Amino acid sequence: MKITEIKSCIVGPAISQEQFISEHFFLFLVKGNMNGYDGNKHYVLKPGESCIVRKNRLARYNKVRDNNQFEKVIFFFDEAFLKDFRKKHSITFSNHISDDTFIKLKKDKLINSFLLSLEPYYTGSGDINTSFSDLKREELLLILLQLQPELSDVLFNFGIPGRLDLEEFMQKNYKFNVSMERFAFLTGRSLSSFKRDFKTIFNETPNRWLTKRRLQEARFLVEQKKQRPSDIYLDLGFEDFSHFSFAFKKEFGVSASNLLHNN
Repeated sequence: MKITEIKSCIVGPAISQEQFISEHFFLFLVKGNMNGYDGNKHYVLKPGESCIVRKNRLARYNKVRDNNQFEKVIFFFDEAFLKDFRKKHSITFSNHISDDTFIKLKKDKLINSFLLSLEPYYTGSGDINTSFSDLKREELLLILLQLQPELSDVLFNFGIPGRLDLEEFMQKNYKFNVSMERFAFLTGRSLSSFKRDFKTIFNETPNRWLTKRRLQEARFLVEQKKQRPSDIYLDLGFEDFSHFSFAFKKEFGVSASNLLHNN
């Protein structure tokens, strides 16, 4: 069996559609390409490459199919699993912590051999038999820590985000479509203190400020960069095109498409 014949599977908690990474996970790309963005940096993952996507980060990732195919293997390392693992194994820390959201892993035959070893455990639906999923997660984590011991500094840090500069954080991350509770958590605040601090800094409610800030960016992209409204609304944090179009015309008195064609 070749690596390119590996089926897609996800081991661990269900993957969230939200742009907030709630648990660390390992991602190996079998077919296709993946583009990731965390508000600071763009990442590209190609077939045969793998990475750790770290928790408590905002991230957006788009898959690019190859001949209409996109195959990936995902193993979640949730906190409960990691705490159990730490009880069983000796963990060493290097104090060398990468700040990347997508931490690229070195290519190695151990990872390839591990992926090939999954084949007997596939169920008819392409998932891993649940009776063996934790054993395979443990095996994978042992391999990763042997290859890149510094991952322990990321995976076994169970702290929560500290208090951040709210204005700087929001100006950098306003495009991410997540709840106010997530924004509050990531800036080290309770929801009530987040709203209170937000009002003090921006003199506006979070929801209203986010809408206005996203629309300002949309107008810039349409008017100055000649980008089509249908190409940008998702990347600006709007859930659907009709909501974006309505909000844009209400804010500026002209539709985004008319603005594009009249300039």
